Amino acid sequence: MKKQLFSIVVPMYNEQDVIHELYIRLKSILNNIDNDIGVNHEIIFVNDGSTDNTEKIAREICLNDAAVKLINFAGNFGHQIAVTAGLDYAKGDAIIIMDADLQDPPELITQMIEKYNQGYHVVYAVRKRRKGETIFKKITAKLFYRLLSLMTNIEIPLDTGDFRLISKEVCCILKIMKEKNRFIRGLVSWIGFKQTGIDYIRNERLAGKTKYSISKMIKLSLDGIVSFSTKPLKLSTFLGFGMSFFAFLYIVYAIIIKFAFNKSEPGWTSLTVLILLIGGVQMIMLGIVGEYISRIYDESKNRPLYIIKDDINIEHIEKRCYSRCSE
Repeated sequence: MKKQLFSIVVPMYNEQDVIHELYIRLKSILNNIDNDIGVNHEIIFVNDGSTDNTEKIAREICLNDAAVKLINFAGNFGHQIAVTAGLDYAKGDAIIIMDADLQDPPELITQMIEKYNQGYHVVYAVRKRRKGETIFKKITAKLFYRLLSLMTNIEIPLDTGDFRLISKEVCCILKIMKEKNRFIRGLVSWIGFKQTGIDYIRNERLAGKTKYSISKMIKLSLDGIVSFSTKPLKLSTFLGFGMSFFAFLYIVYAIIIKFAFNKSEPGWTSLTVLILLIGGVQMIMLGIVGEYISRIYDESKNRPLYIIKDDINIEHIEKRCYSRCSE
């Protein structure tokens, strides 16, 4: 019987301080799994335009271990795109996506594979507690997942990131989905199949700083909401009708005061407040519409998702070209 192959996809950006420890822990776990249940593995590092020694260290590991593969981007294309590239070239029967910072414990891979062998196509990790993160980060993350659940038309599990196992069938479907502004955990939920979660405690970063700034977090949030819901557009419509209704009531009120009581509203304060309120609502609505239009614009340009500079141990890949699997 042919051995199962498991692929580990690890996007990296300036992770020179953690690569060796990540590699050691991954190999220890994967070798144990290989010996216990008789499987093979590959580790795919995707270097997302790092400016430190990440590429150099990853190259050294690849040259000493043929099971480790490296895809080097020509520039920084973003975390979700780096994950996409890894999925494009993963050959496993199942693929595990995880970050390089070791906040997501590699030891959870064993439980994920057990669930996969029970018939699940997606096994996602649910963060029950977050170590080493600020109160602001914890609160905003909790609010984001609940807002996303409220706004989107699909059921995305609460408090989950991209740390998950997906089957080859799910991966193949992801490969043919062409969105430029990608929200992978949402895409996986949309695909369906049998899915389950595993609870875990998220660790502190082993070293370095988080690469997700507030602006990147906001962009990811917008990608999640805009990609999977038209509710913001409908909300804009309701706000427009609501403001028009209240403006109409105010006009009626002003007419009654003028002709029934021969009085008029003194000063310009109320008028100024109304103008500012209506103007603010209009700008918000234009901004929401603009977010949708900007994504239509991105899709219409039809640029490649990423450019590959070079690779190590990757088979059937054309050097110095962009790639999206077309199989």
